Amino acid sequence: EILNLQMQRSSTLLQHLSLHTSVLFSLKWATLRIERGAKERNHPLYKPYSNAIIAKEDTSLEEEIKEIRQSGSNKDLASPPEFEMSDIFYFARRGVESIMDDEVTKRFTAEELETWNLLTRSNNNFQYISLRLTVLWGLGVVIRYGLLLPLRVTLAFTGVGLLVFLTSVIGLLPNGRLKSILSEKVHLMCYRICVRALTAIITYHDSENKPKNGGICVANHTSPIDVIILASDGCYAMVGQIHGGLMGVIQRSMVKACPHIWFERSEVKDRHLVAKRLSDHVEDKSKLPILIFPEGTCINNTSVMMFKKGSFEIGSTVYPVAIKYDPRFGDAFWNSSKFGMVNYLLRMMSSWAIVCSVWYLPPMSREEGEDAVQFANRVKAAIARQGGLVDLLWDGGLKRAKVKDTFKEEQQKLYSKMLVGTQEDRSRS
Repeated sequence: EILNLQMQRSSTLLQHLSLHTSVLFSLKWATLRIERGAKERNHPLYKPYSNAIIAKEDTSLEEEIKEIRQSGSNKDLASPPEFEMSDIFYFARRGVESIMDDEVTKRFTAEELETWNLLTRSNNNFQYISLRLTVLWGLGVVIRYGLLLPLRVTLAFTGVGLLVFLTSVIGLLPNGRLKSILSEKVHLMCYRICVRALTAIITYHDSENKPKNGGICVANHTSPIDVIILASDGCYAMVGQIHGGLMGVIQRSMVKACPHIWFERSEVKDRHLVAKRLSDHVEDKSKLPILIFPEGTCINNTSVMMFKKGSFEIGSTVYPVAIKYDPRFGDAFWNSSKFGMVNYLLRMMSSWAIVCSVWYLPPMSREEGEDAVQFANRVKAAIARQGGLVDLLWDGGLKRAKVKDTFKEEQQKLYSKMLVGTQEDRSRS
């Protein structure tokens, strides 16, 4: 049986690699043809996505204002600082830069590609180039929607249906080792069927660092499918808000077979209640590791934003995981403000494939004298470094909320401190 299973896995891997190679070859040919067509027509080539539209220097507020004053005033810079009209130019320039190159807002839109992946006809300047390219795109539409999509939808319904039915049946068994083993087997089987419904090609690195019972697994968040990407390689206890409809049916069936943690909408706002239930779970070393996405929202596969500190206050061992998708074959990012869940899943299932890498990082614990925020930032930095992502301090909640007044007040305090100095400076003078 083990030999047959290994042969099946090898066959599946070879099929995935064959699809990966053929699609990649087609995309490279299409890109070269587009570039040649653009040169023939004297059209500007599409500019790839950039993390820095405006070149900025890493200087402090004091240094930049001092430079502006030095270039626009003959006043002695050694004299005590005071307000000058030229200071306005600094704030005006920084304001325009923030509008033109907002490093937060652009994390909530799809990542731009350097090459056309044949998934759309209107990607900026990627328009009609030649008959052969149009035929290739049309052939891709037939393959994706006529062949791959029906098979993937069938697999998705099969995986979800089996998950609901089998977990409901296992929930009737008494608590014990047999129930835990069957629950783990069923979850792994159903999640792997769902992964195949996306034609996901996943590379797992450093499996020796996989999360263990009694710990907390934290990962960067790009898509709702992050859950099945990780759960297809190991079982986790999920944490989330209780939903209605089909999602509610799935949640109620899953919790019968496995100790997942679902919260009512009113309970989610009670941070102490959430922390208490998480703490009670991790104290039981027989229970599965908890899977949490501390960003609280989906980011577009380019960055990691602020981690909420709640899951880092518990004091349990944290197992960081970095997830990075290859957007050339399909964009896994969920722009929830633009696409509903059903629309998003259909777009995913009609793409070429979902290719991603998963890195299990060494477990991390809170150090002596380190508060929850510092611990969260240290874990976030490790994930960003391993996944090749930009480490941002901004809260992902800015996707739907306005900037807090405290951020504005911090800049005002910096400027005020530069003009009047600290209390110690004033006492000396």
